[in-house]
Amino acid sequence: MLRLTDVILDCPDAMALAGFYADVTGLPVKESSTPQWAGIDLGGLELAFNPVEDYRAPHWPGSEQPKQFHLDFEVDDLEAEEARLLALGATPLHDDTDDDGYGWRVYADPVGHPLCLCRNRGVTWVDGRPHWP
Repeated sequence: MLRLTDVILDCPDAMALAGFYADVTGLPVKESSTPQWAGIDLGGLELAFNPVEDYRAPHWPGSEQPKQFHLDFEVDDLEAEEARLLALGATPLHDDTDDDGYGWRVYADPVGHPLCLCRNRGVTWVDGRPHWP
């Protein structure tokens, strides 16, 4: 058997980045978190943060320090979530939305990891969760 249990982001300060993503997701940082390992329970999958010495942020879209991965967040209101994300410390990098407001916008978290706010056509929201057609 195999089960994905953690997505781990390297960073300079585990607790600080965990706090940023706790604010983004509206979920608490796990009580067992420490400066050496912090996490957020996403309901069976943990988003975790691991400090590394000499952390070097990825550069998107360049490749001298490649991004290697990114996180996508489906949203029901792109403008409201963008305003919230920017207030939390994210940096806008790229906008690929159409005139109707569908598509995605790329941001960097406070230590440079790319993440996207996405609004896809046909997605409906039931009980606070997105459902794809």
